Amino acid sequence: MRTVHHVYFAHGMESGPWGTKIRALANIGENHGLTVHSPDYTHSRDPQVRLKDLLAMDLPPADTLVLVGSSLGGWVSAAAATELKPRGLFLMAPALNIPGVNNAKAPDAGAVHTEIVHGWHDDVVPVEQSLAFARQHSATLHVLNAGHTLREVLPEVETLFDAFLTKLK
Repeated sequence: MRTVHHVYFAHGMESGPWGTKIRALANIGENHGLTVHSPDYTHSRDPQVRLKDLLAMDLPPADTLVLVGSSLGGWVSAAAATELKPRGLFLMAPALNIPGVNNAKAPDAGAVHTEIVHGWHDDVVPVEQSLAFARQHSATLHVLNAGHTLREVLPEVETLFDAFLTKLK
């Protein structure tokens, strides 16, 4: 098995490709020697369009790939992992099944290693979605004292992402 070389970030519906969380986690990825990619999905709010955009990219081999997603980008990353089978999948407050926004069922976990970070006080995506997904796929779940954006616990999220990347080596 090759070592991880690339991390692809998928931002949420209301953010952009280089928001606060992605910039912070991208720095950690770069410190691990990874090439960081953060495509811009702002042209569409449709998760299926965003998924097609990601899958149409010239992606590296799956065993060298980590997918990271936040909110709607979490669904996009998880759905892409179902097909791509990346080495790692790191999800933050993933919108796995939001009626009216994302009517697709929660995707199957396709990554070798999957971790989820969610806030207890998330008023956008209920934490129960991550609990159910983690239980179904035996994924590691970190539930923090935070809301949807996780900004108030960003240092903890950074620590978790750093440890996640270390595990993948």
